[in-house]
Amino acid sequence: MSTQSTEVVSVISPPPVARREEDKVCFAGVGTADWDAKMPRQSNDSSEKLLDPPVAISDPYGWLRDDKRENKEILDYLRAENDYSQSMTSHLKGLQDKLYDEFLSSIQETDYSTPRSREGFWYYTRTFKGESYTAYCRAPKVSDTFSIDWDGTKESPIMPGEEIYLNVNELAKGKSYCSVGRVKPSPSQNYIAYAVDFSGDEKYEMHVRNLQTGEDVALKEANGDDALLEIDGLLWGKDDDTLYYMTMDEFHRPYRLYQRKDWKSDNPKDTLLKEELDDLFWCSSYKSLDGKYIFFDTASKETSEVWYLSTEEESSVTEMSCVAKRRNKVLYEVEHGDDSWYVWTNVDGSPNMKLMTSPAKADSASEWELVEDSNGTPLFDGSLAKSLDSVTILNTHVVIEGREGGIPRVWVYSKDTKNMKMLSFDEAAYDVGMLAHFEADTKSIAVSYDSLVTPPSSIEISLDDDSKRTVLKTKAVPGYNKGDYGCDRMEVLSRDGETKIPVSVVYSNETMEKVKAGERVPVHLYGYGSYGACCEADFDTTRLPLIKRGMIYVIAHIRGGGEMGRQWYEEPNGAKYLCKKNTFNDFVDVAKFLVDKWTAPEMLSCEGRSAGGLLIGASINQAPELFKCAILGVPFVDVVVTMTDSTIPLTSGEWVEWGNPNEEKYHQYMMEYSPMNNVQKDKTYPACWLTGGLNDPRVAYWEPAKFTATLRHANPNNENPICMKLDLSAGHFSASDRYKYLRELAYDYSFLLDQLKLAN
Repeated sequence: MSTQSTEVVSVISPPPVARREEDKVCFAGVGTADWDAKMPRQSNDSSEKLLDPPVAISDPYGWLRDDKRENKEILDYLRAENDYSQSMTSHLKGLQDKLYDEFLSSIQETDYSTPRSREGFWYYTRTFKGESYTAYCRAPKVSDTFSIDWDGTKESPIMPGEEIYLNVNELAKGKSYCSVGRVKPSPSQNYIAYAVDFSGDEKYEMHVRNLQTGEDVALKEANGDDALLEIDGLLWGKDDDTLYYMTMDEFHRPYRLYQRKDWKSDNPKDTLLKEELDDLFWCSSYKSLDGKYIFFDTASKETSEVWYLSTEEESSVTEMSCVAKRRNKVLYEVEHGDDSWYVWTNVDGSPNMKLMTSPAKADSASEWELVEDSNGTPLFDGSLAKSLDSVTILNTHVVIEGREGGIPRVWVYSKDTKNMKMLSFDEAAYDVGMLAHFEADTKSIAVSYDSLVTPPSSIEISLDDDSKRTVLKTKAVPGYNKGDYGCDRMEVLSRDGETKIPVSVVYSNETMEKVKAGERVPVHLYGYGSYGACCEADFDTTRLPLIKRGMIYVIAHIRGGGEMGRQWYEEPNGAKYLCKKNTFNDFVDVAKFLVDKWTAPEMLSCEGRSAGGLLIGASINQAPELFKCAILGVPFVDVVVTMTDSTIPLTSGEWVEWGNPNEEKYHQYMMEYSPMNNVQKDKTYPACWLTGGLNDPRVAYWEPAKFTATLRHANPNNENPICMKLDLSAGHFSASDRYKYLRELAYDYSFLLDQLKLAN
């Protein structure tokens, strides 16, 4: 096969051929004789019947799985795939360089984040031209407001007295990967605790740095050996002597909360405060904004439970108390303020979350009461009208984030007047959310605001009069002229004849003029549609190179996400369990709408990452003729084989998202959409670009590898290339180096543009 370009003519070698083990199978249902009886086949509380006898599922490329990532044959095969992808795009080197330059030209490489107040300091981050990572900074707070007088150079401080207390560029020296997780200043502001991952496997080391001396200590296990402490989350207690941290089980699930006293000594004391042994439940910890409580949150996708410990009693009490015992399919989250719990919950089966309060005490569920306004009307009653996502408790107000009409919203509730008001903005569709707030005693809040055509701004808003607004910072986008672009929000009727799928569209005005004149134009369709997560109508400079080349960029807000509230996600009409196919059907219906309205199949591309990769895999199986090119980033495509096997990290917790294919109720339905099991033969599939990370703990590298091989095997004469690019030094979230990330994205988009004949 050969490809031609205006730059060079390259002779392309055939793709690698993975050997097939035709007799290799995995089993769904009851455990076979060689199955480890300690590993569950279903959740402890499931009453569904397991398949018995077990059902064999063909897995001819199952040999590509290596949990240790050490098998030479497999690593050689993955490198061969990378070499093939490189050869298939070698003629695009000039385009990749140009795309990379365009990405860089639209960002201000030396920049800073909006300063936020915390205990006598302004905290913010900086980036510097030519340096790949963030620097964490602070400056003394001399007044309640600030103004920035900065000359734009990397040498000049953003604020007087600036101190760089953690420069990730220094941590990353000599490392192929470096990702800093939480960074937490101590109560006295004299220390920071931070977490860092040097491999991409999301196993974090815990460090404490003395900000007065610069001494940096990697904390070790408390059992006396030299093993570094691997954590998932970290917190400070009431003072600088007490730390809290989470650890993970062997399957990468956060499940234990420890308290560490005397962390500076050679013999620190660790106390296990809480442990969650049910592997359906994922755990996290946090500290209330007022600093009075440490919380341990344990939750599946459907049920949750929160435990607490008073920081006033942390030196003498080591047993946590429960806010409300778990009840099946009751979700709740908790914050503290005014000696009360503020609880947002779907108790009593409401489709969305209610906002409730009760006294701050153990076993408080019977005393939860709806928060009402001055007229006695509940602020959030859990109905379909609006959804509630998070609550911030300030001294005088409560700030609530949620959604209404498919758009993110922020409401401000006055504790004094008992009135609630939604913050309004001029554009019809936008993305808005609270910036970090570390102090409850405040007269204003700061939000981040952007839209498909409006770069992000940080806006300070008075709590008493929301018309009093100050723009604290607007993201600089060099060369961008908002007037050259337009955006729309529309609805597409799904195949069920009832559901209206929201769609966000951004384009150049020049391209839309062509459409109005009757010309067909290239379109890129993006989607996700799982876990109730939302794809927002936000601003993204990395879309600009596509849009400038005449593409319309479309975001499909399909079911399975949370854009229209939890009902958009949950059964019976969302896209979970036995209605998951709605996700894929919605996406294909939007694609058909775009072909009818603006484009043609040979000009239509699509993209999704992770569970969004599942979306793309299922969609191109359903309608391969509809797309010319597909990008599947770290795609979850081997749904049934993965979900039958609880030895794969994080699998069993996902049974309450997709269903369990070991059970009769779900098996056949999941087999009908799992991308690996539904590749059509003798069809022309779109060109596919699959990506993965060798150390990815969320979607294992073998999923894109197996799907790549399956697509090629089913359609050996497919004229469109199937390529996989696997990062051998990264995990689920791609490169940690911001410049490497843009290089990788340029690589991905060069393939897409070439397939759509837009490379020139």
